[in-house]
Amino acid sequence: MNNIPYGKQNITDEDISEVVKVLKSDFMTQGPLIDKFEKKFSEYIGSKYSVAVSNGTAALHLSVLALNLKKDDKVITSPLTFVASANCIKFCGAEVVFSDIDSETFLLDFEKVKKLIESSPKGTYKGIIPVDFAGRAVNLEKFKKLAIENDLWILEDSCHSPGGFFIDSNNVQQNCGNGNFADLAIFSFHPVKHIACGEGGMITTNNFQLYSKLQMLRTHGITKNKLDFKNSIQLANGYDNEDESFPSWYMEMQVLGYNYRLTDIQSALGASQLNRAKSGVEKRREIAKKYFNFLNDKDYVIRQSGIIDGHAYHLYVVEFKDRLNLYNFLRQNKVYTQIHYFPCHLMPYYKQFGYNQGDFPQVENYYKNCISLPMFPELSQNDLERILGLIEEFYKNN
Repeated sequence: MNNIPYGKQNITDEDISEVVKVLKSDFMTQGPLIDKFEKKFSEYIGSKYSVAVSNGTAALHLSVLALNLKKDDKVITSPLTFVASANCIKFCGAEVVFSDIDSETFLLDFEKVKKLIESSPKGTYKGIIPVDFAGRAVNLEKFKKLAIENDLWILEDSCHSPGGFFIDSNNVQQNCGNGNFADLAIFSFHPVKHIACGEGGMITTNNFQLYSKLQMLRTHGITKNKLDFKNSIQLANGYDNEDESFPSWYMEMQVLGYNYRLTDIQSALGASQLNRAKSGVEKRREIAKKYFNFLNDKDYVIRQSGIIDGHAYHLYVVEFKDRLNLYNFLRQNKVYTQIHYFPCHLMPYYKQFGYNQGDFPQVENYYKNCISLPMFPELSQNDLERILGLIEEFYKNN
């Protein structure tokens, strides 16, 4: 029996060819492929600007820096996410404020967030980080209205949802990360994600000022744009030189930044993978329908992701009875499911800030039963039948 992982990259001959071209070129990093990848990604998502970075965590970190998050500021986010969504807040010395999920969508519960904000003095919170968990798009239209009323920014964590969307009140499709409702959005290019670069991330926005700040922050806080230089031409030329222009080598560090750049090698791979991004999402949706149709009305299923318009299906999550034994049975049969995620607020690091079991019952109940079934475009029909057959076998015998 072959191993079936919960997620898997797909590398084609075209992908390899594009990477080899870079290896044979003059630039392996800081070259033209980065700009090409950024523009191509903006076209796919529908945003004005994209900034490629080294990974999704770097994207989160740079985003909160660009939004001027400071020590002791407070930001609201979901406890159902990979820890990086919350950790980026702590990177700035700010305070993470978790709010529970909606039991049906697995997304940040809007009404709970609204109550949290409105029950506190205005100015208590600086921003909200909603998470498009598993690939389901958060309806940011409601959150945007709430943010405007309370002078908050929105950073959309779309790592699970390139190609995902929601329909707004005007019946218009709003793509995850398109910048129409969030100030910034971030994506990840980890191998199990929709677009694989090995490692990598992207920040999207429609705000030129934020875009410019991000470009500088990802490269040590350095700019080479002479229109932005703060030192004099004389100083840049060596004090006593009488040249009337900045020398071609000159650059300025103006803020404290980081080396969070993406390479041309990774950008070439990402740009090539983008050619299949749309078809990849379509295949994920087809697999989701097969899961749903088989598991629908099964008495051992508590709840499943279901078929939702705009869902990008990075994960297909099912809440099963007897989750632990099912997980182990599938593993014994070389089907490697995964659990997404242990609630952030119960991680030992976050418990030190006063969070305890019972604080967020919806996410804690979800965690007791959830399994992410294998989900990637190249999952074969035979593999899918094997997965579902094993699930049926387990419950038949237990």
